[in-house]
Amino acid sequence: MDHSLLVFAAVADTRNFSRAAERLHMTQPAVSQHIRALEERLKVRLLERNNKSVALTKAGEIVLHHAKEIAGLYRKMEEMVSELMHYTGGPLSIGASYTFGEYVLPLTLARLNTNFPDIRPAVTIGNTADIAEQVHNRVLDVGIVEGEEIGTGLVVEKLAEDEMVVAAGALHPLASQSRIPLALLEEQTWLVREQGSGTRAAADKMFAMLTLNPTRLMEMGSTQSIKETVEAGLGVTLQSRWALRKELGLGSLKVLNIEGLPVTRSFHILLRNGDLRTRTIEVFLQTLRTVTEEKLATQLS
Repeated sequence: MDHSLLVFAAVADTRNFSRAAERLHMTQPAVSQHIRALEERLKVRLLERNNKSVALTKAGEIVLHHAKEIAGLYRKMEEMVSELMHYTGGPLSIGASYTFGEYVLPLTLARLNTNFPDIRPAVTIGNTADIAEQVHNRVLDVGIVEGEEIGTGLVVEKLAEDEMVVAAGALHPLASQSRIPLALLEEQTWLVREQGSGTRAAADKMFAMLTLNPTRLMEMGSTQSIKETVEAGLGVTLQSRWALRKELGLGSLKVLNIEGLPVTRSFHILLRNGDLRTRTIEVFLQTLRTVTEEKLATQLS
């Protein structure tokens, strides 16, 4: 709140410069200076002064009325911000790319609901580029994505490493081979995600690293569709080991032994640059990190 308004309200309340100065722990000349500055800014006299006391002019009465309203609104603002920063609860909008959102985030949400039932998360699943844009535009409070095409204006915090492997159906001819020539890989149908997806970016990066030029790419909009198609025997795919956990456990998909693989990428937390982190966001991030570490430890054991 404007300090000159606070000084003016104290003078108007006490009707005396000296008593206002004592209340505000200021010198009387400093109080007089604030009043003069406020009157000059508003271009109107606010107080009628005499030797014993001061009286409000009509303009002064208007300013005092609004100064009290402003002071009340300021206190309310401070109370609401304090509640926001310390209260654990309320809505929380979370965005996640497909791999993390479908295979890691659910356990985090379950843990969060158990420990902090007053938090009401709303989850958006999309590709990395879309989630980053929505965090940047304040549609989402926080994002968790894979890949590197994140853009600017965001705080990017590394969350975990993700191991990427090439998989094929259990009955695919390549599934039984101990060593697979790159020429055979180029002949395969590769099932890939759409452009803008972190998984697609990882696949393109792998093709460049291995100098692979696949003859056929088939784009699909979800990891689940890709897995089911590969299980059915059509082609191969590069996916997160986390996303393949169930299928590898059941034996319906097999990891192919390819020199130079697996490759790794990182999962990142996205937050808006410069935004304050509420207690609710901090609790979510703490839970997210704990669950992710536990899941990684289980995967490596």
